[in-house]
Amino acid sequence: MEKLRILFLCTGNSCRSQMAEGWARVLKGDAIEPYSAGIEKHGLNQHAVRVMREAGVDISGHRSKLVSELKGIRFDYVVTVCGHANENCPVFPGKTKKIHVGFDDPPRLAANAATEEEALGHYRRVRDEIRAFVAGLTGNLDRND
Repeated sequence: MEKLRILFLCTGNSCRSQMAEGWARVLKGDAIEPYSAGIEKHGLNQHAVRVMREAGVDISGHRSKLVSELKGIRFDYVVTVCGHANENCPVFPGKTKKIHVGFDDPPRLAANAATEEEALGHYRRVRDEIRAFVAGLTGNLDRND
């Protein structure tokens, strides 16, 4: 059976969608061919890289991408991981299904942190929430639903 092609979409493809792609590669690589992109490019968030590395997942080689850079790839699912991307999600051709699972925005939450460790706590919490979502992902998806 072919792997499900899943695009994790966020506003800037800098943090949440990157973490989701990283978790999907590690946890579900046998069933999912994951991608991530944004409706804008904000660059790869180094705090996200750090907390993913702490969890044993290296996303340091990822880069921020626009959806248009993935043109020609037929996705089975697009998973929007932030409200802005959900509201501004482009239309995908064919039978692509869209799912919205909103996660808090770690950079926004960390903006008022008193210390770097406090800021990283927000990233870790969201990282772990994304991990839990991805871990249960394929059980809820079907190419023919």
